[in-house]
Amino acid sequence: MTSTASIPVALPKDAPLRYGALVVMMLQGFVLVTAEFLPNGVLTEMAAGLGVTPGQAGQTVTITAVAGLLVAPTIGLLVPRLDRRALLVWAAAAASVSSLVVAVSPHLVTILVARFFLGAAISAFWSMSITVAARLTGPDRIGRGLMFTSAGVSLATVAGVPLGVLLSELLDWRIAFVVVGAVTALIAVAVRLALPRVPAAAASSLRLLVDSFRRPGVAAGMVGHVFVVLGHFLAYTYIRLALERMPDVPPETIVLLLAAFGVGGLIGNLAIGLLVDRAFRALAVAAPLVIAASIGVVVLLPGSIAAVALAVFAWGFFFASWLIIVNTWVGHRMPDRLESGGVLTVMGFQLAITLAAGVGGVLIDLTGVVTADAAAVVLLVVGALLFGRSVRDHAARRARG
Repeated sequence: MTSTASIPVALPKDAPLRYGALVVMMLQGFVLVTAEFLPNGVLTEMAAGLGVTPGQAGQTVTITAVAGLLVAPTIGLLVPRLDRRALLVWAAAAASVSSLVVAVSPHLVTILVARFFLGAAISAFWSMSITVAARLTGPDRIGRGLMFTSAGVSLATVAGVPLGVLLSELLDWRIAFVVVGAVTALIAVAVRLALPRVPAAAASSLRLLVDSFRRPGVAAGMVGHVFVVLGHFLAYTYIRLALERMPDVPPETIVLLLAAFGVGGLIGNLAIGLLVDRAFRALAVAAPLVIAASIGVVVLLPGSIAAVALAVFAWGFFFASWLIIVNTWVGHRMPDRLESGGVLTVMGFQLAITLAAGVGGVLIDLTGVVTADAAAVVLLVVGALLFGRSVRDHAARRARG
């Protein structure tokens, strides 16, 4: 697995932040997440072009999550001594090739293979993001570095996926993947030039990962994290179908609504990034509950564009903050095992996406999008309760000393 030893941080406390490198990290997160969830926005066209059902096309998201779930705990064992900057370069290169293969392949099976490699690249990036952020920011400002990497996710939903939808409407869905692949190749070069070397920490074992999971409160928090992400992606993977329930909605309106999700995510990333240290306990519960309420509005009020737009904005605002909340939780609970916490978080994330896209595809084909969204609401509420309990119990233990 990835090393879980303490991360050596070379920067002194008063050293200036390496903003150029942090921006490149943000852009890498942007292109990887854009590639991962581009099928969400072009699902209808992609299914028609490949001659498959929307549920089958949605498995292009499932396979990336499966790859991520397999790679997250093993990436450190596979490349125990590889400089983490080089690992990020290889991840971007693999993601670029994956998108270009999707763009030219006429067969779903070939696309699924290419998307597997994309999932491996994404998992490598997210598993190492806490380590690299620590190297770029110093010991007391990791949260600010994580805000940059999380901003890449928000930017992808603001500009990446909606632009992919627009390209697919104006030209072809395959052109969207060509553009993403080309930009990702450029990011690989930028990572090599902008980031410093980030040596791998000392190799460790899978037993240490299990030991980290067994720390008091960690298991409950991780299960709650999985439920929250599962609920979100059960609805978000098929958001295009949910928005198409709105009467007489043109494609341009769907693009704007997806952009509203992204704008909310970008603003939420910045706002919650500034507030999370002071209001962590409240946000840990409030964020998933607001997401659940927002999905409920999309399902129950499809006739009101204003209500749906506001709900989609709030949904994006608080899900972008969830990445910061979970990473902050890892920093609080496992400051001596940042990579271990990062691996556990990524594994939970990818497990949730795998279940959401896979089970969601079956639900969509058998019963429709409303059933999937109703299940998502329940999962988010349960996740909020579990994660909130973990945070509350940890605070109580600290208060007792």
